[in-house]
Amino acid sequence: MPNIKSAKKRVLVSRQENAANRAAKTALKTQIKKFDAAVAAGEGDLDAVYRESVSVVDKTVAAGVIHKNAGARKKSQLTKKLASAK
Repeated sequence: MPNIKSAKKRVLVSRQENAANRAAKTALKTQIKKFDAAVAAGEGDLDAVYRESVSVVDKTVAAGVIHKNAGARKKSQLTKKLASAK
């Protein structure tokens, strides 16, 4: 544990940021799994689930949790799965 006040604060802030980033990444993975399950089941409104999934990817990229190219790759993968399901 650091002794300097500013270093102590950085430790606390980085823990909070890490927890927020982990939560955002978990939400992203959960949404992608929901989309995969919807495609596998072939039931329901796939377009709505797709739009929601793309929205979550975009928000994760905007927050800086994942790189923009990683977000583009995930959206591309989702689009391909949607096209193959139709």
